[in-house]
Amino acid sequence: MRPAPERRRELLATAAEVFAAQGYDATTVRRIADAAGLLAGSLYYHFDSKESMLDEILRAFLTELWGRYDTVLAAGLGPRETIEALVTESFREIDRHRAAVAIYQKESRHLAELPRFRYLADAQRPFERAWLGTLERGVGDGVFRADLDVRLTYRFVRDTVWVAASWYRPGGRHSPEEIARQYLSTVLEGIALRDAHP
Repeated sequence: MRPAPERRRELLATAAEVFAAQGYDATTVRRIADAAGLLAGSLYYHFDSKESMLDEILRAFLTELWGRYDTVLAAGLGPRETIEALVTESFREIDRHRAAVAIYQKESRHLAELPRFRYLADAQRPFERAWLGTLERGVGDGVFRADLDVRLTYRFVRDTVWVAASWYRPGGRHSPEEIARQYLSTVLEGIALRDAHP
């Protein structure tokens, strides 16, 4: 008899929280089992290793994120609207998969050196193409400043969006959409009043 899918999802959510809090290397199967209220041996009924659990967590997050990004990129929006939609979807993913995002942020460079996780390095390239392509299109269309360093802007936006996984808590005071609006206002409009002088 195969494990119930719902129970499997619950166990992966628990494992994700433990990995995010303790780091992959420091996490043991026993620690995950304790957090899930199981004996360590019982966890092997559902997964063959902690590596398998982490692999499933990260693949599910990246697959869902790319599905949402693909929808945005296929919508035929202008460059500014595309950036706004990509940022909003990113914050929604942090809301849905905060622990997975935190793991990805902290561990992907190290994990990508392991054979099973080499896809993490490959996953960076389409992300980069999507963001850089949109920024370059915006400069070319005159929507973004002509002097914009698109690669530096991409790195700034990428890092400042995803680091939110370290402090964001689902169900908190602000929805992911509200955070995205405030973030976009800061990035696209700045924080200083126009024509304001001290």
